[in-house]
Amino acid sequence: QVQLVESGGGLVQPGGSLRLSCAASGSIGSINRMGWYRQAPGSQRELVAHITKSGITTYADSVKGRFTISRDNAKNTMYLQMSSLKPEDTAVYYCNAERQIIATVYNYWGQGTQVTVSS
Repeated sequence: QVQLVESGGGLVQPGGSLRLSCAASGSIGSINRMGWYRQAPGSQRELVAHITKSGITTYADSVKGRFTISRDNAKNTMYLQMSSLKPEDTAVYYCNAERQIIATVYNYWGQGTQVTVSS
């Protein structure tokens, strides 16, 4: 199994920056896709960004140009660099890992880290 632990959340003013980290218990090189999701109060959990094993990235329209997802396979860690933060970015951010073995897809989730953007 894969265990994921997020860190780096906190309180930041609008326009500020934060970097979230997701540390995996095992090698993330064996995971075909990892991503960041977020859930605001009263809202559905939504995709923020994801990155494939080969480094191909995808971003939600709401964060394009402001957020950058990356992964360091040597450190078994994925990152989300967030800049120009807006109040609407306030949410619990979750790390996700997807791994496919034969015909079965497995999804793993971290416990989440709170990001609050407020003046």
